[in-house]
Amino acid sequence: MTDQHTAKTSKKKMSLTAQIMVAMGVGIIVGVIFNTIQSDFINTHIVAGFFAMVGKMFVNALKMLVVPLVFFSLIGGVTGIGDIRVLGRVGGKSFALYLFTTACAIAMAIVLAQLIGPGAGFVMEGIDTSGVSAGEAPAVWDVFANIVPTNPIAAFANGEMLQVIFYTVILGVAVLMLGDESKPFIAAATYMNEVMMKIVSIVMLFAPYGVFCLIAKTFAEQGLGLFLPVLGYVITLVLALMIHLFGTLSLMLKVLGGLNPIIFMKKMRPAQVFAFSTASSNATIPVTYRSVTERVGVDKGVASFCIPFGATINMDGTAIMQGVATVFLANVYGIDLGLGGYITVIGMAILASIGTAGVPGVGLVMLTMVLGQVGLPIEGIAIILGVDRLMDMIRTAVNITGDAVVTTIVAKGEGKIDMDVFNDPDAGVVDDAPHMPHAAA
Repeated sequence: MTDQHTAKTSKKKMSLTAQIMVAMGVGIIVGVIFNTIQSDFINTHIVAGFFAMVGKMFVNALKMLVVPLVFFSLIGGVTGIGDIRVLGRVGGKSFALYLFTTACAIAMAIVLAQLIGPGAGFVMEGIDTSGVSAGEAPAVWDVFANIVPTNPIAAFANGEMLQVIFYTVILGVAVLMLGDESKPFIAAATYMNEVMMKIVSIVMLFAPYGVFCLIAKTFAEQGLGLFLPVLGYVITLVLALMIHLFGTLSLMLKVLGGLNPIIFMKKMRPAQVFAFSTASSNATIPVTYRSVTERVGVDKGVASFCIPFGATINMDGTAIMQGVATVFLANVYGIDLGLGGYITVIGMAILASIGTAGVPGVGLVMLTMVLGQVGLPIEGIAIILGVDRLMDMIRTAVNITGDAVVTTIVAKGEGKIDMDVFNDPDAGVVDDAPHMPHAAA
């Protein structure tokens, strides 16, 4: 009777992914209601107070895991691959594919925006364009030179992911070269990686509450009314993001990896929801890594290298935003950029994606670089500033999906994916709290 009761209870229990989806939906409803009410008490103590506190605690908890998880998993990945030549091949493939997807994303966005023509006839009324400053475009040589850290400890402390990855890979190669002497260190790194994944499980218990507060706060502050003045921009951007997500990335997965995109997208849903709620590729690294390894079946060695690498240099969604925003603002100001201008935009977006971090709001910083390079007024960013937070959430979900697609394609090419796990719909599903050891009895 006890076993039957337990089985029935586990069937009725809602999965973590379903809980997060419900929390996100309820958060949108609550946020819109609070935005409509416009109560000083609600805005000050609930939205800017409680919701902001819980949401920030949740995002901080995710970010807390990123550097140690990347370090220990990457050590295990490099030593697990074993052959330095294979490591170089994996790195070369992933780098080339990440740049390719970014170039495809922004080129498609520019073409689509040119066809739709958002911003034509836009009336600029009541928009505050003060206080918008331009970022400085990075020099291509500086971008690559800065990959090498002068102080590894500072790189770890500041979360400079490219520098962390570079140092950890060099350390892993040195560990490999020492041979049998490194076995205790590798065992310790493997154990610490398991500990970090257990902490991920603990943090994920609070995911529905964190997601609810983040979404409710965003919609309570932004509302839906901000979409109306820039509706053409929003529609074009969302359409471009969906085309890239379900078109370009799915096609790449099918053609280059020979895998079913529908199965893949279903398995990546938890990571996409996390990315949407946090608007940070870096904060979502633990969840993306878990989804790719436990749900999709990618080898941990490949995933531990490709996922943090992609979260740092692969920004398909952000590149799409830059393409659509550039066309939109060019139409608003009546400036014809021409073919050369848009080629410059593509090149700048690719370069900026390598040299900027995967944190909320970084897209606007990158956009100032692009606009300044092609001669568009930086103040125009104020026109789209109101809706950028919500757009940032969508494009971050696209960013991490691109990371996962490239990782899966590279793993398939290297024979490092478990197809039984990929084809199993229940593989890696998290449906309840992690059990304590004594609970097994």
